Amino acid sequence: MTNELVVGAVAHRQLVVDRPRTVDFLGEALRLYATPELVRDVEQTCLDFLLGHVATGENSVGTAIALTHGGATLLGQAVRIEARVNAVDGRSVGFDFTVHEGDKEVARGTHSRFVVNVERLRAKVQGSLPKTAAAG
Repeated sequence: MTNELVVGAVAHRQLVVDRPRTVDFLGEALRLYATPELVRDVEQTCLDFLLGHVATGENSVGTAIALTHGGATLLGQAVRIEARVNAVDGRSVGFDFTVHEGDKEVARGTHSRFVVNVERLRAKVQGSLPKTAAAG
């Protein structure tokens, strides 16, 4: 990981809530931004941001997320995600984030990621598999 990552650095993302990001169980008139998709979008925002701060062969994995999703956002509405670095401790990076639709805050929370060496992680994970699973 590069040394240029500092507390206070900010990542931004804007997107339009498309059909795959919505719940379907409330009917067509209430296709709302689904919480699991919001989580995925926050994680992707933080991941993309960190990719600009890691060395070749490194990436990051999510380790924790806590959020309150208190606002309903309809299909087709634009949202913006802001994630601010709140801690850098070795390879661990923490973020505070908010999600807004216009002036309305629809979600807020925290997210943590850990910077990994991809090959080292691959070897560790493959080494933990039972021999029969590793062979398949």
